[in-house]
Amino acid sequence: MLLKTKDMKLSEFKNALQNTPLQFSLEDGSVVPAHFHITEIGAITKKFIDCGGTLRNEEKVSFQLWFTHDTDHRLTTEKLLQIIEIGENKIGLKNEEIEIEYQGSTIGKFGLDKSDFGFQLTNKQTACLAEDQCGIPPLEKTKLVMSNLSNESCTPGGGCC
Repeated sequence: MLLKTKDMKLSEFKNALQNTPLQFSLEDGSVVPAHFHITEIGAITKKFIDCGGTLRNEEKVSFQLWFTHDTDHRLTTEKLLQIIEIGENKIGLKNEEIEIEYQGSTIGKFGLDKSDFGFQLTNKQTACLAEDQCGIPPLEKTKLVMSNLSNESCTPGGGCC
C-alpha cells in the first residue's frame, strides 16, 4: 500500500529513515537492487518560462540511485544520513521535495513516497502550466440527466454500470 499525498520533502525522508527500511521500489513493483548506492545528492534550481510567458522557479533536492556488479557493499541508513548532513552544510540543501534519478532504459526522474516496505519511486508526468493562456481547450465532461435515462437500461447486464 502506498501512502501517496505529494512528493516527499527532505525532512520527511530523514524522519522516515528512522523506522523505514532503506529499500526502494518502482510503481510497477520492481525493486531497486539492495546493493544500490546514492552516488550524488544535489540542490537543483530550475528557472524557466512556461508557454504562457510566466517566469517560474523550482527547487528540488536530487538523489541519484545507481547500482553495479559490486553486491558486497550496502548503503546504511546512518551513512545516508551523514551524506545528507554534509549536503546540508556544504551545499545548503533546503527542505525541498526530493527528485530521484534512476537508470532504466534511460535516466528517469521520479518523485519519492513512503510505502509499507520502504520507499517508492513515483512516476512523474509532464503538464502544461499555462493551459488557460496557450489555447488548449479544457476537457469537456459529459453531463447526464438522470431523468432522461430509461429504467430499462439499468438492469443487470443493461450496461448502465
